[in-house]
Amino acid sequence: MRHKRDSLSSANRITLLITVAGVVLFSVMFIFKKTDWFGFWYWMSANLIILLSFVFYTDSQNLKLLVNDFKENLVKKAILGLVFALILFMIFYFGNYLLGILYSGAGVEIKRVYDFKQNASDLRILILMLLIIGPGEELFWRGFVQRRLEIKKGKKSGLVLATALYTVVHIFTGNIILLIAALTCGIFWGWLYQKYRSMIINMISHSLWDVMVFIILPFG
Repeated sequence: MRHKRDSLSSANRITLLITVAGVVLFSVMFIFKKTDWFGFWYWMSANLIILLSFVFYTDSQNLKLLVNDFKENLVKKAILGLVFALILFMIFYFGNYLLGILYSGAGVEIKRVYDFKQNASDLRILILMLLIIGPGEELFWRGFVQRRLEIKKGKKSGLVLATALYTVVHIFTGNIILLIAALTCGIFWGWLYQKYRSMIINMISHSLWDVMVFIILPFG
């Protein structure tokens, strides 16, 4: 019994340390946005690679769940990922219309969101979003942070806390529209993960939504 308590305590400490590291890394990135030699998209990709290296090294269950996810109903999960990316895009489409009516500064704030593209080419952003950023954010925020918080706090509290952390790091962008977007996405993908318990669905939904919003059909 004592050994089991010690193991749980160790797992909780590891979860806390990696989660805090994620909040710090993303917060610093959003504050500075880029350095003279390292653009925003490379920075975000590097953050996710670092965090996921620790996640998979310390949490063997995470990798096991991901492997099992790929073994069942892959085509169905891919279709669901696409469908939910489109649903989220439509939520933002109508939200963008309402914000334009309710908030006079919405246009300026939305333009500032797209300033994150900086001088990066659409091709670079596309590749990083599809291969690292979209999948990586889901593996970290939902597959690790939310899953571990649900184990410790329960499903409802785990979803609320994970969404809160995901939203909080975006405060440092100083952009209220991006903060609202992060909250909306955090709730949506957190709910999606709880409903289907599939990283594949979440990763596809997140990656395709990113590409639609930033490259194919940007808002403005």
